[in-house]
Amino acid sequence: MESKIISVSGKRQITIPLKFYQMLHLENEVECTVENGALVVRPLARDTGEFSTQILKELVAQGYSGDELIHRFEQQNENIKKAISKMLDEADKIADGSTPAASYTDIFGADD
Repeated sequence: MESKIISVSGKRQITIPLKFYQMLHLENEVECTVENGALVVRPLARDTGEFSTQILKELVAQGYSGDELIHRFEQQNENIKKAISKMLDEADKIADGSTPAASYTDIFGADD
């Protein structure tokens, strides 16, 4: 296992060594978790593939098949990718403080 000591800036930022960055095939964003007292940095997987089966089942239930099924699947898959991307962008803005988070009451209304 390779290791390297790196500095933490005054803004709590670190620079990932190039060798580690390349080994992990990192891009602009990563997922950070704390596991057993260690900060773990992983490539961010924003995969919408888990919806494919549900999309196909729904389209088949609606009677689509053949080329029309493929066309509708591609449309639905693209819509889901756009929606997830928008949600993740909104979450990033909330996380960095540039957009306020909605409260329980904002979402569900006040109890009467």
